[in-house]
Amino acid sequence: MLHAAVEARVTFLDTAEAYPDGRSELLIGRLLAEKPDAVLTVATRMGRRASPHVPEAFTLQAFRNWIDRSRANLGVEVLDLVQLFCPPTSVFSDDRVFDALDTPVGEQRIAAYGVSVETRQEALSAIARPHVATVQLILNVFRRKPLERVLPAALEAGVSVIARLPLASGLLSGKYDESTTFAPQDHRTYNRRGEAFDLGKTFSGVPFEVGVRAARSVSEFAKRVSTAQLALRWILDQPGVSTVIPVRATRLR
Repeated sequence: MLHAAVEARVTFLDTAEAYPDGRSELLIGRLLAEKPDAVLTVATRMGRRASPHVPEAFTLQAFRNWIDRSRANLGVEVLDLVQLFCPPTSVFSDDRVFDALDTPVGEQRIAAYGVSVETRQEALSAIARPHVATVQLILNVFRRKPLERVLPAALEAGVSVIARLPLASGLLSGKYDESTTFAPQDHRTYNRRGEAFDLGKTFSGVPFEVGVRAARSVSEFAKRVSTAQLALRWILDQPGVSTVIPVRATRLR
């Protein structure tokens, strides 16, 4: 799949050291070794494995440890982009965290850093930080709130926006109907209505049946392309969006 992506001129790969426990990074590292001439930017994420997942865990030494693990997994000296993986909200207002993130840049462990966020306010707080290069957030046809303030702020600040969950957990693939079911361990089963975690991560926070009907309405606009292609193109056409993550490397096995 990774080789096919490179051959299809994909230039950006997003992963995380927690996917699953480094295996995704190892596979991408193998790709980089096998395709040394490929023009690729690899973005990884750190912090999700912090135990406990509390603000105090986000220290310079922790950053160095997490970064060095990802460097080893990916087989590179300098990571292209490292993102904090949806840290606790209070992290965004902690100057010490962002001062600590500047250090690995100076040490040439990483080329740039950004954040993956859960809320619009977290995104705005990150954008206001002078050295944050990227903000990753949920954006799709059903989740348009970031268009109001976040994308304009990012564009003005020169911060790149990485859109995740562009197909609303598959609704915007155009392949689901009211009878579609998922495996018991799939979050689209156990978090169908947001019971287990942020409901916005599963079907963009709308009931499945409502989402299916809404996706059909989107499909009516897709004439010469698929519903998924239309949904992805809509995001890429928004001012301020740099790239879209249609499939996460966590699904690699």
